Amino acid sequence: MIGWLRHQKHAFAAALRRLRAQPVASLFAALAMGVSISLPWGLYLGLETLGRLAGELPARAEISAFLAADASTEQRRALEARLRQADIAEARYVPKEEALASLSTANGLADVAAGLPDNPLPDAWVIRPRADARDALVGLAEEVGRLPGVAETHVDSEWAERLQAGLALGHTVVVVLASLFGIALIAISGNVIRAQVLARRDEIQVSRLIGATDRHIRRPFLYLGALQGLLGGLAAGGVLAVAGALLRAPVERLGMLYGSHFPLRPPSALEIGVVLGLTALFGWLGALFSVSRTLRLVETAK
Repeated sequence: MIGWLRHQKHAFAAALRRLRAQPVASLFAALAMGVSISLPWGLYLGLETLGRLAGELPARAEISAFLAADASTEQRRALEARLRQADIAEARYVPKEEALASLSTANGLADVAAGLPDNPLPDAWVIRPRADARDALVGLAEEVGRLPGVAETHVDSEWAERLQAGLALGHTVVVVLASLFGIALIAISGNVIRAQVLARRDEIQVSRLIGATDRHIRRPFLYLGALQGLLGGLAAGGVLAVAGALLRAPVERLGMLYGSHFPLRPPSALEIGVVLGLTALFGWLGALFSVSRTLRLVETAK
């Protein structure tokens, strides 16, 4: 065990020396990896921000039931009694005066509303059913709409369905992009390691002559690939930090124009650790594929 640890320490130190020997090439390789990784990572963080904002919105779909202008007191009481049944989680009555005041305040139409001879909005009920299924919502809306005194019903769930469908599509795109850029990272790491192996062809052949195995020769290059992948992950974090600093003010201004707070979500410590681990793994895999193939070519060229 002690001997194995000594070999690993020696290989890791050799990888660090080779990394420091070519700082410019190592920097450009890390930047290339970092840019590739930052694209799906940034898209993932953006989708998580949208998902968090969507979670702050009402989770259940709502049914709006608009009363007819000539609805009688008995019809209104019958509708209220129906909305007290067990399949209704919450029902809120919105008189037309409150609806007009809210509309005027929200859209800056106070002067226009004040000039209206009559209130054109109807009285309404905002209903939140216990069921979330689309068929159940539509069925309840149709049932309420058939009650006397109800002029029209509307199911306010299309926006939520569209948002969830868009988020699901976005997460699929993130997975596809992450897979493609993972392959690109393996290819970048493999090309860098291949150049390192070919540059040390004579050293490798001498090592073989004195009894070094391919495992011993390959070990420093594997550590070098893992270190390059790790540097690529750190570079991706730097790219995202710069992008976040540049976008923070414009995004906050856009949120203010819409009367909302839209903070950009930074990556968590767990996400940073996962990304760094994956980039190190991809760098190691690229080194493994490249150095194994290149060593066979060196062996053939002897």
